[in-house]
Amino acid sequence: MSSEQPINPRFDDDIRFVEKPGGPPRYQDWTDKPVRYFTVVDKQSGTVLGYVWGGDADNAAAYEPQQAAGPRGVNEGGFWIRRLGSAKERGLRPSQALAELLADPEPGGKGRPLPGSLTDASSAAVVDALAKGE
Repeated sequence: MSSEQPINPRFDDDIRFVEKPGGPPRYQDWTDKPVRYFTVVDKQSGTVLGYVWGGDADNAAAYEPQQAAGPRGVNEGGFWIRRLGSAKERGLRPSQALAELLADPEPGGKGRPLPGSLTDASSAAVVDALAKGE
């Protein structure tokens, strides 16, 4: 008698996920067009946690966690993503959202914008590579 159990045939079925319309307004999370970004640093240690970027051309903005910051950088992203979502709900363009985020030197969360770090990049991919340490 064999001890092997038969494999459930449903495990071979394709699963299809369909995104439902609706939900809160959001910026696009990727663009190949130019963006501006700033560095988010830990309030206590000054360690880089990630980068917030935005580009008006594709109505895109996002937070990229610094890979070297580990889970702390990833966790900080929730705070910045919520703030970007709030800006989008109020109808702000990504560049306006960045200006608003930079204007608050002591936001909630563990991180803050690094003063003087706002700069340009040719695309979101450049910021992504920076966050990955490439």
